[in-house]
Amino acid sequence: MQEELTNVVKAHRKAEYPVSSLFLNRWSPRSFADRKVRDEDLYAVLEAACWAPSASNEQPWRFIVAKSDEDLKRFDQFIAPGNQLWTRRAPVLVLFVSATLNQKGQANRFHAFDTGAAWANFALQANQLGLVTHAMGGFDKEMARKLLHIPDEFEVQALVAIGYQGEKDALPEQLQARELPNGRKPVSERMFEGTMNV
Repeated sequence: MQEELTNVVKAHRKAEYPVSSLFLNRWSPRSFADRKVRDEDLYAVLEAACWAPSASNEQPWRFIVAKSDEDLKRFDQFIAPGNQLWTRRAPVLVLFVSATLNQKGQANRFHAFDTGAAWANFALQANQLGLVTHAMGGFDKEMARKLLHIPDEFEVQALVAIGYQGEKDALPEQLQARELPNGRKPVSERMFEGTMNV
């Protein structure tokens, strides 16, 4: 059954071509409600991420999860101040990292690409469960590596906040105007036939 677009998405997004509402309804709010994420739901989201396509079935993605007060405080140390304005209300933070070597110890050229696919599955499954996600690059990767004891053969990719959507007015005033789904450029500006003529 085709799911309907949410009201806020209807007001701000329109696809050029027919696609499932699953893709349009997913966006990246910054406001999180004061509500815990059930372990069963978090694990379901991680399970969906693990079913992403993977070159040679290497499954290079790894997820470092912070949900206890102690772990959330540790993560807070490497998050950029501008993002701390809203990440401190998120009940769960997940750091995506990827194995840069394959099972034979050789370079895996597709580790970042595959981990990006895992992130997409993660975000879409979260949305299906009534959760929201917001991925960010505004954090200190080297500090994250040090504080979380991430080995050199793993690359730090992105940090994701996950929880239930909160009210816009719970955000600092400077972020409230941005608390809307954004649009996308048309396919025609992103597609090339045959060769990439720019």
